[in-house]
Amino acid sequence: MHEYYTREQFDEAAQYILARTKHRPRIAMILGSGLGSLVEQLEQADVLQYGDIPYFPESTIEGHAGRLVIGVLEGKAVAAMQGRAHYYEGYSIQRIAFPVRAFQQMGIDTLIVTNAAGGLDPAFKPGELMLITDHINLVGMAGLNPLRGPNDPTLGPRFPDMSQAYDPELRALAKRVAAREGIPLHEGVYIMLAGPSFETPADIRFLSKIGANAVGMSTVPEVTAARHGGIRVVGFSGISNTLAGQGELGHEETTHEEVLEAGKVLVPRLTALIRGVLREMSAP
Repeated sequence: MHEYYTREQFDEAAQYILARTKHRPRIAMILGSGLGSLVEQLEQADVLQYGDIPYFPESTIEGHAGRLVIGVLEGKAVAAMQGRAHYYEGYSIQRIAFPVRAFQQMGIDTLIVTNAAGGLDPAFKPGELMLITDHINLVGMAGLNPLRGPNDPTLGPRFPDMSQAYDPELRALAKRVAAREGIPLHEGVYIMLAGPSFETPADIRFLSKIGANAVGMSTVPEVTAARHGGIRVVGFSGISNTLAGQGELGHEETTHEEVLEAGKVLVPRLTALIRGVLREMSAP
């Protein structure tokens, strides 16, 4: 499915959002499976349903509430997506990236992305966090890139640089906060598959060999659109299950319930980390 959106449509969504909140956020967050409860800590919150925002894709997956919550966290105005849409739900890649385009028109300049991911590194344990240093855009290599189609140069260049998709300064800040707060924080490369089926043992061996440390079904389209629009990005994967060694005798099946259960352990760690990052960003 191919859908192309215009700046006018991005503006329409942005103006709809801004007309319904007193806040003017410069920071946005996209919260993945089981991680959306962080929004409950936003103060002075205005809540919008995705289905009410022009062109926004609605999430149909358990653990994704499908709400845009705009409020204050650590003294910063923040727009937080409580859940996201995925390619496997039937949306085009362009539609999945649409919220980021609306954020760009709202004046957002920093994006914090989170996801639940399977750990490919044997050192990763369920409930731990991985700071994303880079990603492998496997679906994009196969043609599913949110930048496919006509390019509006007022939004970004035809061929954007992706050599630093995840902002080095924000990554360094996250590492400092994690060390100070005593939060275990791995670093690694995230790879996106289209889903929705979980990986076979052969898939896992392949993904490990090409340099991926964690695998999921989201994030990359949003990051690609953000970087095209000049928005800096920091990303965190919550390791929901360990895939290293899958296929060996006695390994349990991977389930979505497992992902959501791990989120209960991840949320306190992720909350402390994101709040710490926001605090540091608030400093002069």
